[in-house]
Amino acid sequence: MAATLTIGTLRLATNLLLAPLSGYTDVSFRLVARACGSVGLAYTDLLCPEGVVRENRRSMELAATCPQDSPLALQLYGSDPDALADAARWAEDHGVHIVDLNMGCPAEKITALNAGSKLLCDPDRALRIVERMKKSLRRIPLTVKMRLGWDDRSIVAAQLAPRLEDAGVAMIAVHGRTTQMQYSGRCRLERIAEVVGAVRSIPIVGNGDIRSPQDAKRMLDCTGCAGVMIGRYALSSPWIFRDVWSYLTTGSIPPAPTLDQKCQLMREHFRNLLHYRGERMAVLEFRRRATWYGKQMNPCRMLREQMRFINSLADFERAIEQFLEWRAGRVVVKRPSAIGRDMSDQEGDLGSRISEPGRSQ
Repeated sequence: MAATLTIGTLRLATNLLLAPLSGYTDVSFRLVARACGSVGLAYTDLLCPEGVVRENRRSMELAATCPQDSPLALQLYGSDPDALADAARWAEDHGVHIVDLNMGCPAEKITALNAGSKLLCDPDRALRIVERMKKSLRRIPLTVKMRLGWDDRSIVAAQLAPRLEDAGVAMIAVHGRTTQMQYSGRCRLERIAEVVGAVRSIPIVGNGDIRSPQDAKRMLDCTGCAGVMIGRYALSSPWIFRDVWSYLTTGSIPPAPTLDQKCQLMREHFRNLLHYRGERMAVLEFRRRATWYGKQMNPCRMLREQMRFINSLADFERAIEQFLEWRAGRVVVKRPSAIGRDMSDQEGDLGSRISEPGRSQ
């Protein structure tokens, strides 16, 4: 059901959370998702605790935020209790609202460090880390994001969750897959329901396979969880939070953004990157991010082609304008690297900005 969500002493406006996604959920994208409406809480990319405490350049880029990017959870990964505790204290001192421990990342570069979902293989160590981190925090909640277990022979989420609750964790987000599954197979809602039933009072948030408002409602109905965390689908459809909240509160889904509105979101994202990372990084980011946005803008072959060759803000704007003209059937654009190969005409639509029912910051 649609509801507010309380995590420790922090009350969220909605029970919809933007997941931490390595390489994607920086402040530039978080601001785009928030602008579409109804994001109750967003997470940083996962951060190395040593880098946070040393304030190295890359960690500070990942930790960057602003007043509009609120409320915010900073996610840490690692296996050293003292390093994680120091980084948690740094996060609290720098104004984040929640510190989250990553116990769910299945990437080998993380699990090879005995971090991420590898912590599920050593629950006692995970508990020691949580206890040390909790002790370092004075005011803000500590939360955990985890998977069901390492593989089907070691499903530990329902057994570990009450121990985490006893250690002071204020909320647990559960991805309904094992590490071995990566992102294949179906999200196991029945296993998330087991975690919900295992804890006394802290909220459990369900994560996995949320691609529509109906999926979000199914997650809530089938598991009894208190909220929904949305990850990869938000990269191509950052308005998914708006749509889910509207569906949960009114039973209706707003009209999809127009092509022009989707392009405007891309423009806002690019300008955010300009502000926080500079033109060169904005260009490099959008050479790959155009493919994600394009998943909801088909036919978009021409846009993907043009974005491969951008080198500046001017190039980016030109690519957007040419794409809109191409989709409107008013122009035939030639690919920069192969003059002479025409793109086919396609119909498109134009419009104004996205409406924002249930918008929350």
